[in-house]
Amino acid sequence: MPDFATRRTMMVDNQVRPSDVTKLPIIEAMLAIPRERFVPGSMAEAAYVGENLELGGGRVLLDPRTLAKMLDSLDIKANELVLDVAPGSGYSTAVIAHMAEAVVAIEPSDSLADEAETALEAVGSSNVAFERGAAEAGAAAHGPYDAMIIEGGIEQLPQALVDQLKEGGRIAALFLDGALGVVRIGVKHAGGIRWRDAFNASAPLLDGFAAEHAFAL
Repeated sequence: MPDFATRRTMMVDNQVRPSDVTKLPIIEAMLAIPRERFVPGSMAEAAYVGENLELGGGRVLLDPRTLAKMLDSLDIKANELVLDVAPGSGYSTAVIAHMAEAVVAIEPSDSLADEAETALEAVGSSNVAFERGAAEAGAAAHGPYDAMIIEGGIEQLPQALVDQLKEGGRIAALFLDGALGVVRIGVKHAGGIRWRDAFNASAPLLDGFAAEHAFAL
């Protein structure tokens, strides 16, 4: 039987801490949540490698460094409500649930949602509302949100998500330009989002988040 607890510690010590992620709530959450529960059974051995893991259908579980650095930039507080957009198998949701007062997840894939709900129940994440539906539509019924995180690549941020973020709220998103990507952290101000670049990363483009390209005659 693999020693996943040791691998979890190694992930934090070798991937997360060296990426300048030092906030104790993130470290504690990533040490506490068994990442191997949130990957397909045949991939459990690869759960702690430092790269995106394929979940099928063009979806990935973000590598530990990317997720940790996004969470570090968001600086989630224990009294906050967070929207986790397209969490796939639910690992990010479990980590955030360990840090925040409550998490709402919106996942478009029924098969991934089934896996996520099973895993979240298994690890005891009781402060999660897991919804199914179009990721780009968010989950307005539970908002507005103090913070949001998008678990995949985007080209543009849908207005529906902007609308569901509290004034002064924060959002972390991985913007793609071809195969390259940069995580940007946004703060809602006067109804719009002010962005700053945080770090480079990569992930597949999520359905519903492609830019609208105008046709030129």
